[in-house]
Amino acid sequence: MPLLCSLPTKKVVAISLLGLQLSFLTILVLLINSNSVFNMKNFGRSSNSLKSAETMRLIFSIGCGVMFGLFIGISFPTSSLTKLNITASIVSSLPIAKDRDNVVSSQNGTDSLIKNQNATDQWKIWVSSNPRGAEKLPPGLVASESDYYLRRLWGNPSEDLPNKPKYLVTFTVGIKQKYNIDACVKKFSDDFTILLFHYDGKTNEWDEFEWSQRAIHISARRQTKWWYAKRFLHPDIVAPYDYIFIWDEDLGVEHFDGMEYIKLVKKHGLEISQPGLDPRKGTTWPMTIRRENSEVHMLSENKSGKRCSDPHLPPCAAFVEIMAPVFSQDAWRCVWHMIQNDLIHGWGLDFALHKCVEPAHEKIGVVDAQWIIHQSVPSLGNEGQAKNGKAAWRGVRERCEKEWLMFQSRAENAQKDYHKSNGIDTSNFTYNPNGMDPSKFISHSSNRV
Repeated sequence: MPLLCSLPTKKVVAISLLGLQLSFLTILVLLINSNSVFNMKNFGRSSNSLKSAETMRLIFSIGCGVMFGLFIGISFPTSSLTKLNITASIVSSLPIAKDRDNVVSSQNGTDSLIKNQNATDQWKIWVSSNPRGAEKLPPGLVASESDYYLRRLWGNPSEDLPNKPKYLVTFTVGIKQKYNIDACVKKFSDDFTILLFHYDGKTNEWDEFEWSQRAIHISARRQTKWWYAKRFLHPDIVAPYDYIFIWDEDLGVEHFDGMEYIKLVKKHGLEISQPGLDPRKGTTWPMTIRRENSEVHMLSENKSGKRCSDPHLPPCAAFVEIMAPVFSQDAWRCVWHMIQNDLIHGWGLDFALHKCVEPAHEKIGVVDAQWIIHQSVPSLGNEGQAKNGKAAWRGVRERCEKEWLMFQSRAENAQKDYHKSNGIDTSNFTYNPNGMDPSKFISHSSNRV
């Protein structure tokens, strides 16, 4: 018994099975050699004493056979016994042998399945830090960002771009303003990718300009620049660009240079900016008027009155208009998420830009040394639809005013919900301390109406 206990379980089972096989073999041999067992005729005529003697002899023979078989099974290594074919032809047909083969075969199959499953699991990939939907890919294969770089149809991909533009300029345009846009584009060097959003569906008509062959053209009729921006300027698409210009089509750029503007923005650490506006062409907000003998400014000179309830908040600071904003890559990632899909005119957005940078009154500013003229051409307003006796532009204007109120309401409710979820009392919360009425606002900003 100590010998059996010291052996592994599988070996004990093998030894026991082999011992039983040899026991049965020994018993069979003894029975064959015993004439009294198979000689039924003589056995039936014998006396009772003879029967008792033969019975004792048979029991003794069986016992000796069992002991002998077990002894042989324990004494020999299993590896040696498996090489012997003595019992193979005799015992293989016994039920116990078949059962043992089935058990061993099933065990081997299970072990093989587990090994294969473990090997398969070992090669599976799941990276939770990958972008949503790409968790099954190895990180080295994930391309989560893109760009607007034009590439060749031939050659080595690594040689497609001798120069990668660092900045992106977008204009939302109609064909009537093509010569003004031509003048604007020429103010930007090869370090700028040019992207045109065509709200009138006309793109081939721009082929007369050499630069148009290198520009990106996207067309969707009667859509605003904020509709385009939400759908085609996703932060992961414009990620290679340090700054993104999102401009209207009616800007005079005689006193503007793209690279000089970038230098000033970097120098003063502006995350959101715009060029100063020529005060002679009529402006809406004092904050965005160009100041002479100044490079940039972040605060309004006129801080009194109803509009400046807080000198560090819009429209007296941390404020630019939506006609010609310029965003850093980081600021745009925040602003893009704030643009509402259905509020396409962008009215009210300029009053919320300060939420995306801190401190906003130091990182949002107007560049005075590079200034523009807002021509206030009511082009997109004419793309509206006349209804109930109202002019086309009037319907567009009413939509703009409605969107401003809707945006303010959403922003206010979103902030209230957030603070409530953190256990903060919002009974005295006011999102719009200036109390401005959009219907009394004279537009000189995006989508002139």
